[in-house]
Amino acid sequence: MKVPARVWAGFALLALALLALPFALSYVGTAWVRIANFAMLYILLALGLNIVVGFAGLLDLGYIAFYAVGAYVYALLASPHFNIHLPFWAILPVGAALAALFGILLGTPTLKLRGDYLAIVTLGFGEIIRIVLNNLSRPVNVTNGPQGISRIDPFSLGPIRFSTTDTVAGMQVSGPMKYYYLLLLVALAVVFVNIRLQNSRIGRAWEAIREDELAARASGINTARLKLLAFAMGASFGGIAGGMFSAIQGFISPESFVLVESIMVVSMVVLGGMGNIWGVIVGALLLSFVPEVLRWTVEPAQRMVFGRQLIDPEVIRMLIFGFALILVMLFRPAGLLPSAVRKRELAARSA
Repeated sequence: MKVPARVWAGFALLALALLALPFALSYVGTAWVRIANFAMLYILLALGLNIVVGFAGLLDLGYIAFYAVGAYVYALLASPHFNIHLPFWAILPVGAALAALFGILLGTPTLKLRGDYLAIVTLGFGEIIRIVLNNLSRPVNVTNGPQGISRIDPFSLGPIRFSTTDTVAGMQVSGPMKYYYLLLLVALAVVFVNIRLQNSRIGRAWEAIREDELAARASGINTARLKLLAFAMGASFGGIAGGMFSAIQGFISPESFVLVESIMVVSMVVLGGMGNIWGVIVGALLLSFVPEVLRWTVEPAQRMVFGRQLIDPEVIRMLIFGFALILVMLFRPAGLLPSAVRKRELAARSA
């Protein structure tokens, strides 16, 4: 199926907007460029989960496990822990492939599960991976347990080291900004793959499974194989994001991959609009930046009104954040930018 021209136009506009984003944020502070880096990571995670949840209709609450697999693969192969220092371009494909294998391991025993049962199983899978990582330090120290792995190698490409600040064309380019453009390049590649998938035979088959699995099977669609493909492809994007997270942070531990992170990524997909690539990107950007904006405004507001801090700003920030999500789900149940199919579903149900 040919991709409509308006989709490629939207892709070009998105690329231009994200190219200019770090320059706008640098006027506010370099800390915001670092936040933009994490926003790019969340876009990668949300797009990967959208394949499973939005395209194939399989609720996955343990998606952060694949993020952890990719992160630990990079950390183990690019740190003094095992004294292995492979280049990042060799490790990222390994992390993606291993995460895809774990996706197949998760998908195989859950092929007949749907809805709440699938959600519970995937949630348990995510917690199992975190607990294993937390305890895989004896009798052979593989993950260093709760202490995590430190001194992870940053990305480098020839003479370019992404962790340092360099002068390019008379302008100071910081490490976070260099990381941002690398992440942006990977994110745009993932968006391109998602667009091609959505408008392919595989994408239409996933949509058929999501709408009515029994009818899809009766139409000759191999639902088992396509479900496993959805789990594997979604997991591979999570593995790539995890490897890049390791390189940016320089340190990882099991506490970076808790259940709250999985819930956050699911919220991005649901808030933006399941099945809609552009909606998922908007959801990821909003849930990356809005909490940080609230973090910077809540405490000064308390001091301005009351003269001192009465309540922990983190508590107020999460209350406002949760209340905003409830309002969105009440008044925009299909998300901020729902897909055309999702719109028709809700219209049919309300009718």
